[in-house]
Amino acid sequence: MERRGFVRVEVNVRKEDASLVRQVAAALSDPARQAEARQVLRRRFVQSPPVSLKALLAAAPLDGIDLDRSHDLGREVDL
Repeated sequence: MERRGFVRVEVNVRKEDASLVRQVAAALSDPARQAEARQVLRRRFVQSPPVSLKALLAAAPLDGIDLDRSHDLGREVDL
């Protein structure tokens, strides 16, 4: 089992949930169902990592926004 990438996991759950956890484990180890099971579980239970401000700005649509600025030297100051 170890060569196939399996590890043993022990969890404590309520008695009424034991069957459900066994069924989830069976779906994750079944090649015919594992992709769908992972997708459903990740979508529902895995939190997406927080997005940095840099990534958020990089993903922002900039169509129609004028990013050119006039060169401003500030105000004249008499020293």
